[in-house]
Amino acid sequence: MSAYGPLAAWYDSLTGDVPYTQFADFYETEFARDGGEFRLLLDLCCGTGTLTAEMARRGYEMIGVDASPDMLMQAREKVASLPVPPLLLCQDAAEIDLYGTVDAAYCSLDGFNYLPPEKLRTVFFRLRYFIRPGGLLLFDVHTPEWFRSLDGEIFVDESDDLLCLWRADFDEEEKKIVYGMDLFERQGRLWRRSGEEHVEYAHELSSLSALLTGLGYTDVRLIRDCPQMEQGRVFISAVR
Repeated sequence: MSAYGPLAAWYDSLTGDVPYTQFADFYETEFARDGGEFRLLLDLCCGTGTLTAEMARRGYEMIGVDASPDMLMQAREKVASLPVPPLLLCQDAAEIDLYGTVDAAYCSLDGFNYLPPEKLRTVFFRLRYFIRPGGLLLFDVHTPEWFRSLDGEIFVDESDDLLCLWRADFDEEEKKIVYGMDLFERQGRLWRRSGEEHVEYAHELSSLSALLTGLGYTDVRLIRDCPQMEQGRVFISAVR
């Protein structure tokens, strides 16, 4: 089973509580703190493009990158009517290849937790080619403690046309959490069942900071006063 296939069409309705405007405000606060010029932004692992569209409405030129064609199809419909639609690219984060540099790159909603440590290093390395000198890399992760707290939990999301059941299992040895997800979609009088498996890796914050510093990023900061901090989310800011 793969991730973000059948789920893509229902992602927005299942994540209606995500405070995207708070994420956008947070990024703008970090831009202001830096004091540089931020016009062209990369939204890495942009998903269905809700935050991409929000930042575009605030006047930024946007590039959205995601590895899921199904998620990008949802994003394309969302951004098509904007005065300056974002450029959407279907690329794996570890193989990102842009046409030039951006002023900042951000990755929201634990996108980097989906990357194993060896692949995460590759992403950080490649991003150095595409963030301008002095530009910012901003991203959030769920802490290992948060993932451990979810071990064995079962979650249910439902609407008139969808039932979503998912289970969380944390593997202490491999430092990863696996979500097994079943989707039941109403089709007339019947229901269609599909499944997905999501794997996220528990990255130690100290290891992330050391990795970024070792690759030449500077002013690496852990930010706990951030959106969804009550859900075990921590942001990291680093200067290219």
